[in-house]
Amino acid sequence: MKRIAIGITTNITPHYQRLIKKINKLQDAFTSVSINNPIDLPQVVVIGAQSSGIVTRRPLVLQLINRPNSRGEVGGVALPESQQTTEQRKSVSSSNPNEIGEWGEFLHLPGQKFTDFSKIREEIDRETDSKVGKNAGISPQPINLRIYSPDVLTLTMIDLPGLVRVHFGNQPKDIEKLIRDMIMKYITKPNAIILAVTAANTDLANSDGLKMARDVDPDGFRTIGVLTKIDLMDQGTDVVDILAGRVIPLKLGYVPVVNRGQRDIDNKKKISAALEAEKNFFENHPSYRSRAQFCGTPFLARKLSTILLHHIKNTLPDIKTRISQHLQKYEQELEQLGDPLGDDDSNNMNAILNIITEFTSEFRTAIDGTSSDIATDELSGGARISFVFHEIFTGAIRTMDPFADNLIKDGDIKIIMYNSSGPSPALFVNTQAFEILVKQQIKRLEEPSLKCVTLVYDELVRILNKILQRPVFKRFPTLRERFYNVVIGFFKKSLVPTNKLVSDFVAMESNYINTGHPDFIPGHKAAGIAQERIAARNAPLINQLLPPGQQKNGQQPLPPPRDPQLDLINQGRDEKGFFGGIFSAKKQSNKPGVLESPPQVLKASAANMSERESLETETIKVLITSYYNIVKRTVADVVPKSIMLNLVVRAKDDLQRELLAELYKKEVFEDGLKESDVTVERRKECKKMISALQKSDEIIASV
Repeated sequence: MKRIAIGITTNITPHYQRLIKKINKLQDAFTSVSINNPIDLPQVVVIGAQSSGIVTRRPLVLQLINRPNSRGEVGGVALPESQQTTEQRKSVSSSNPNEIGEWGEFLHLPGQKFTDFSKIREEIDRETDSKVGKNAGISPQPINLRIYSPDVLTLTMIDLPGLVRVHFGNQPKDIEKLIRDMIMKYITKPNAIILAVTAANTDLANSDGLKMARDVDPDGFRTIGVLTKIDLMDQGTDVVDILAGRVIPLKLGYVPVVNRGQRDIDNKKKISAALEAEKNFFENHPSYRSRAQFCGTPFLARKLSTILLHHIKNTLPDIKTRISQHLQKYEQELEQLGDPLGDDDSNNMNAILNIITEFTSEFRTAIDGTSSDIATDELSGGARISFVFHEIFTGAIRTMDPFADNLIKDGDIKIIMYNSSGPSPALFVNTQAFEILVKQQIKRLEEPSLKCVTLVYDELVRILNKILQRPVFKRFPTLRERFYNVVIGFFKKSLVPTNKLVSDFVAMESNYINTGHPDFIPGHKAAGIAQERIAARNAPLINQLLPPGQQKNGQQPLPPPRDPQLDLINQGRDEKGFFGGIFSAKKQSNKPGVLESPPQVLKASAANMSERESLETETIKVLITSYYNIVKRTVADVVPKSIMLNLVVRAKDDLQRELLAELYKKEVFEDGLKESDVTVERRKECKKMISALQKSDEIIASV
C-alpha cells in the first residue's frame, strides 16, 4: 500500500465518527458475504504508480478507526472531558497501563488482533498469495483491514494495486491493462474521492495516477493530489509551483507529505514519532515554513475528513433509496427462482402442471394480443402473424400479373386458340383457350400460399422461443428442451393438414372456372374493351399517315368510297385465310391450284396477326385478367383463414392437451425438474445479496 499515515486531529466530532462507522458497517455487510457492493458508497480511493510505495496485488480496504488510549489521549494529547464520549470516559476511568494502544484486525480473521504491523504486512502477502499465487497477477477480491489507533483519523480508504509498465515473473502479460481496469472500476464511481499519489522527485506530467484521475474527473472536483518523498528531492528543488496550481491545477489542490522510509519501518519507528518528524521538516524548510499548516499528513487528514463528511451527508438519501431498490429487485428475482424442489411427487406434479398451464396461457395471450406484457417498441405475437397475412402475403398476391415478364405471350394465346379449336375453327372467342391459360396462372398461386404457411409457422416458433426465455425454463433446462421438442412436433403435425387444405383450395380454384361469377366481365364487354385497346394502339400510327391538316387528335378519317363490284371480284385473291398468321412468312406457289405439304413445325407469329386474331387475342387477355383478379382476391382471403383454422387456432386449443399427454409423467418429473447449476448458484447469490442489503437497510435506518 502507498505510504500514507493518516494522522489524527483533535477536532473529530462524535457525529462524524458515527457516520464513518455506518459507512464502514455498510462495506462490511457486503464484504463479509464475499459479494460485490452494488451501492456506490462514499470512499477514498488511493491510486498511484508502483514507485509510489509498496505494491499490493489486491484492493486493500483500510478502515482507520480512532480510539483514545487508556489515558483518554489522542495522539498523546488528552481530550477535554466535554469532547469525550461515554465509552471514552469509561475507558479512562478503567484505564489499564498494559492495555494495547493500537492494533489491526482482518475481516477474514475475526477476533484476531495484530499488534505488530510487520505481521500485518505479512498477512496481506499471505492472503494475497492464497488467491493469486506468488508474483502471479492480481485479484479484484478486496482485503479488509481495520486499524485501531489513537494516532489515526476515523476514515476508510481503498488502496489499489500500483500501476506497472511491464510484467515480471509469472505475472500475466496484460497485467498493466488488468490493473488499469480495476482502478477505473473504483474511480469512475461519482462518490469516490480520488487520492492521486505521486512521488515529488518525479515529473508530475508523467504521473499515471493523475492521468487516470483526470480521465474520470477532468475538472478535478473530487481529486486530491498527494506528493510523497518531499524529503528526498534534490537540494534546491521544491514543489511550491505545484502547490500553487501553476503546473497541473486541481480544484482540491495538493498536499505534500513525508512518509516513513524503509529504514524507519525496519526500525519500527512509531507513527507518532514519524508525524512529529514530518511536522519539524515542513516548519523548518525554507520553502514550506510559511505554509507549514497546509502541509503534512494531519492537514491531509483534516482535508479528507471534511470532503468525506460532505460526501456522506449529500449521498445518504440516495444510498437509502438505492438500498431499497436493490433489495426489492433481488427479492423479486429470488421469488422467480423459487425454492429448491424436493423428491415429493405430488409437489413435482403440481409444478409441472403449473408450468404447462402458465405456458399455454401465455401462448394464447401472445397470439390474441391480450398479454399484460405487451411490447411497445416492435410488433410481436399475433400482430406479426397479421403482418404476414395482410402485408407480405396479400401484397405478393396483389402484384402477381399473368402477363408480366412475358409469362403469357400473344403468340402463345394464338397457338392455344388454334390447338383448342380442333379441325373446326371457332366462329367466336374460344372459351377453352381462356380456361387453359387461366388455370395455368391459378396454379402459380399455390407456391406463395404454401410459403405463407411456412412464415406463420416461423412466427409461432418465434413466440415459443420467447416464452422459453422465461426464468422458469432457465431454471429447468431439461424441461425447456422437452417443451421445445413437444411444441415443435405439434406445430409440424399441424403443418400437414394446413398445407393440404391450402393446396386443395388452389386446386379447387384451378379445376373449376366459374365464368358465371358476378364479378367476371361478360364476353361482349371484354370484346368491347379489346377493340378499344386495339384502336388506342393503332390510332397514333394512322394519325401519322394522314396528310397535314387532316390529323384530328388521333381520330381516323373516313376511307374513300369503293366500288362494291370491285370488292366482290377481288374477294379471296388477297385474303390470308384462317391460318394466315402462321403461313404469312411462307412463300406461296406461283402455280394456281397446286397444293404443298404443310411444314413439319407450325408456329404462330404475333407480329403478323390478322384483325380477327388480334381481337380474339386481346379479348382473351381481358378475360384472363378479370378472372385472375377474382381468384387472387379469393386466395388472399381464404388462405389466411385456412392457416388460422388448421395451425394457429388448433395450437391455441389443443397445445395444452398435447403437453399434458407428453410431459405430465413421472419420468419427466425426475429428469425435467433438475435445476441448472446457474440457477442454484444464482439463488445462493441472491440470498447473500438480500442478507447484505437487509443489514445495510438496518444500518442506514439508524443514521
